[in-house]
Amino acid sequence: MKPTGREQDMVERSTRRVVEKIVASAPEGWTRAVLASTAGRGGVSVSGGYAVPGAPLWRNSVPSAFGELGSLAEAVREVRGWERTSLEIVCRPSGEYGLVAFVDAITSLRGRGGGFQAVLDPGYRLPQTGSGREEGTAAPAGDPELAVARFREYMDRRAAVLGRPEQLPPPASAAALDEAERRIGRPLPADLRALYLIADGDGIGYEHRYLLGRHAWLALKDLVAIHADQREPVWSGWELAWHSVVFDADPPDTVRRRGGDPAWLPFGTGEDGNYLAVDLAPARNGRSGQVICIGRDYDGGPAYVADSVTSLLGRYLELLEQGAYEEDGDCISLLEPARSRGPERIVGEIPDEVPPGLQAIHINDAARLVDLAPLTAAPNLRLLHLNRCTAADLVPVRALPVESLRVTLDGGDLAPLEGHRDLTSLDLGSTVPIDITTLRTVPNLRGLDLSRADVRDLTVLADLTDLRYLALTARQWTVLLNEGKAPPTLAAARLADNDAPFDEALTWSGRLGLNTGDALRTTGTLPT
Repeated sequence: MKPTGREQDMVERSTRRVVEKIVASAPEGWTRAVLASTAGRGGVSVSGGYAVPGAPLWRNSVPSAFGELGSLAEAVREVRGWERTSLEIVCRPSGEYGLVAFVDAITSLRGRGGGFQAVLDPGYRLPQTGSGREEGTAAPAGDPELAVARFREYMDRRAAVLGRPEQLPPPASAAALDEAERRIGRPLPADLRALYLIADGDGIGYEHRYLLGRHAWLALKDLVAIHADQREPVWSGWELAWHSVVFDADPPDTVRRRGGDPAWLPFGTGEDGNYLAVDLAPARNGRSGQVICIGRDYDGGPAYVADSVTSLLGRYLELLEQGAYEEDGDCISLLEPARSRGPERIVGEIPDEVPPGLQAIHINDAARLVDLAPLTAAPNLRLLHLNRCTAADLVPVRALPVESLRVTLDGGDLAPLEGHRDLTSLDLGSTVPIDITTLRTVPNLRGLDLSRADVRDLTVLADLTDLRYLALTARQWTVLLNEGKAPPTLAAARLADNDAPFDEALTWSGRLGLNTGDALRTTGTLPT
């Protein structure tokens, strides 16, 4: 689609305004500037910098130019209809500049690992870890009569502390509860339903009583609305999702390892993006109706709180009895013990005594070869990342349920990974040429980064028929694509060269099957 003269002029004017800002902010002695951006509805991101002789490449960042880039994205939308645009602007001290723009199926990762990412199948999502796992069959622990009795006692004790009863909204009607359950697609736990027949949450107008510890009790209509918004996990994009892990709750196997689930019903809000929820589809050691924490700060997995709303109310009564609360005017704040917002993890080095509950470890900057053998003391280890250090032996990984592995091998091989059923992502580096044929036997491998590895035979990748994400250098991609051996099921890919221009990324993604013929280009020179 060729733009009209007016549309082309809009793009050129908007591009010049960005270039003028880049040039005006340039440091002494610069020879070239590159700005990469993804812009449009939903916001603007900016990366890039100036090349200056004698200085580290891109040490000097380009200006953000959010407003100018937003206007440029809007001009491109008028021409191409793209809601979000990825673009690159290159300019020089002479005033010469060039723009390349394309729909955000291709995005720059400059400053975030380097290179470009191409999304080949925008509708594909990686399966959640907890999918297909055994669900709990134990009877619910909640008791509606006991829950009502505990709630009334709880409110009486709060009134005794405050010197007056707290006002609550009227109860929800049985008809409203029936309609809420119809919209949710499943019944509320009996104890939570009984509480809604006493009061429809704890909010009066815009004020909440925060009866649920650090959380306010949601009105029924808000429970339904937030459930509709929270029922599926938030997709974080391939840059993070390809090697992400959802960790187990404590106690283990009580909550399914998922980023979101329609069976999680939020009934309490911290008004910070975090929620108390009842879980109607627990893991094998859990109970239907158990209480969990989900939301913004629980992207590594939900946290177990109590086996029921009934038990949670019992805990609140105990806190009042122990005096574990603070008065703040006409409010009471329960002093609940701090709740973990993530798995047991270590960042640094392997300790002398490895905690058996360890689920994640990031080993950073070790001065010598890392011995992984002590990690066999952590039978639930899910994430093992070696950053800027090396290991010689992967044998200890064989018996561990590691799902995300980042490692640089110094002379070792991949044989210990043969048939590894838990491994879903591998970020591999090597100090010597390495054979990757073992990866044919890893049944659940979905993400692979070989950009730091010297691979003997890249054509093996054609046999990884379930691989969904692959990162390689430009040289590696050239070898693989010239042989016609790209994995057939890729949904996303990364060109791992920090200095590759956008035009090279367009050519590369075109060879992977993305239609890049609609890319938009313009060049010009600023007045002296």
